[in-house]
Amino acid sequence: MLSKIKTSTAIFALLAGMGSVAFADEVSEKWIQEFQPSVLTESEQQSEIDWFINAAKPFVGMDIKVASETIGTHTYESQVLAKAFFELTGIKVTHDLIGEGDVVEKLQTQMQTGENIYDAYINDSDLIGTHWRYKQARNLTDWMAGEGADVTNPGLDLQDFIGLPFTTGPDGKLYQLPDQQFANLYWFRNDWFNDAKNKDDFKAKYGYDLGVPVNWSAYEDIAEFFTGREIDGKTVYGHMDYGKKHPSLGWRFTDAWMSMAGMGDEGKPNGLPVDEWGIRVNEKFQPTGSCVARGGATNSPAAVYAIQKYIDWLGKYAPPAAGGMTFSESGPIPAQGEIAQQMFWYTAFTANMVEENIAVMNEDGTPKWRMAPSPHGAYWTEGMKVGYQDAGSWTLMKSTPVDRAKAAWLYAQFVVSKTVDLKKSHVGLTFIRESSINDQSFTDRAPKLGGLIEFYRSPARVQWSPTGTNVPDYPKLAQLWWQNIGDASSGAKTAQAALDSLCEEQEKVMARIERAGVQGDIGPKLNEEQDPAVWLAQPGSPKAKLDNERQTPVTISYEELLKSWSN
Repeated sequence: MLSKIKTSTAIFALLAGMGSVAFADEVSEKWIQEFQPSVLTESEQQSEIDWFINAAKPFVGMDIKVASETIGTHTYESQVLAKAFFELTGIKVTHDLIGEGDVVEKLQTQMQTGENIYDAYINDSDLIGTHWRYKQARNLTDWMAGEGADVTNPGLDLQDFIGLPFTTGPDGKLYQLPDQQFANLYWFRNDWFNDAKNKDDFKAKYGYDLGVPVNWSAYEDIAEFFTGREIDGKTVYGHMDYGKKHPSLGWRFTDAWMSMAGMGDEGKPNGLPVDEWGIRVNEKFQPTGSCVARGGATNSPAAVYAIQKYIDWLGKYAPPAAGGMTFSESGPIPAQGEIAQQMFWYTAFTANMVEENIAVMNEDGTPKWRMAPSPHGAYWTEGMKVGYQDAGSWTLMKSTPVDRAKAAWLYAQFVVSKTVDLKKSHVGLTFIRESSINDQSFTDRAPKLGGLIEFYRSPARVQWSPTGTNVPDYPKLAQLWWQNIGDASSGAKTAQAALDSLCEEQEKVMARIERAGVQGDIGPKLNEEQDPAVWLAQPGSPKAKLDNERQTPVTISYEELLKSWSN
């Protein structure tokens, strides 16, 4: 069988020259069957594949390298889609799976040295402010209309992507193309919440119904209620988190924990002028400060409240070992069946949480748990973002030679194409296209995914967004967070002292960028320092300390929540 032949560069070159349609058709047919279900008909899939085959002809025999972080979606791309792309086009792709921090480090090195380490990156759209300001990433809007026009898929359908607001700069240009997205939501044991005794006991103790918490005060009560309770012969905990001083502790907070507390301003997709990092920008989108003395909010009362709640809950309501765990170590714990709820929970875990024969699954294949919108803190107001959405996105650096960038762009488009996206979405459950989210196959699968489909089809989705354009240099600033928050988590510093240090260090980095002038007239332009009281007295963020940070607890039944999404 021709489909079983180990293809080589020579064979591809020969077939390209002979116009061997029979070989291409058989290979295409094999892969079309792999890419089921699809939002396209098999005939439409074949047409899109034919476009890739023809567009790739100038690059047959080329070897390219791309990098992404290690999650299930990218594993599928690396192990299956890269192979499919090679067999169909003759372009060999080495798709490296490395840690998220390593992706940022490699990208930063390529920016600093100009050395072409990788031909393309899937890096978080959290770097949109970096790419827009430094101009070292190819502007995809101009690329698709210019140099890359001959290798841009006419069926790409940008309007079908749900994450373009996250990858577009203030100049209106697209700098990255989303490849996978997942949100940071609230996770809870629906079976425990619906247990009659638990409901009665909770109502008797707190005076309101046990349900999905709308605010942090309700979350805190629920955490207290379940911690130490005996369920199914186990002592359970009302909260799960992690606290080790480690790079993953940084994104635990920059991934919107501070905006969930209410630190920033209102605005979509990020607070404006103050975002969820506490960084203020002016009308030209120039960062003007991080500390309250310059109009920022990183060390504001709302930020201190956010960190103190994290520390308190970790110590009181999470398993004793959680404080010494990293993100990856803590992730599997809820699936073991001893956690009642977790506010900071990524939907990327969904695929592992629906495996058969684990403690949080029913025998009929439905989950005992559900996911819901994250509750918000005392400083939060309507119109603010209330959670984070990761958007791992394709990025082409200007330091990559044009021919290699074109070949990599073809691969990038292939793995997000309508031909393969629905199947990839079923594998990784990280959605990027409306057409995949709304496909009947996900309507059928929704009961087994604990609310994931309902969330992504709901209007609430737009309040979850990645880091925005206020952050001028993500690689430099992100590392400051885990180091300083780690001091607060370990008890080495108070929350206030740790945040004072963090905002000062952020401003030092921004001041260096300002002096260097490397970001031109869109780079930082720090405000003069003033008495913090001046800024705290003004509307918006930074916000003055509340007299009472304990809100009236509010919960909602999961059923009512779902109804509100469909109205």
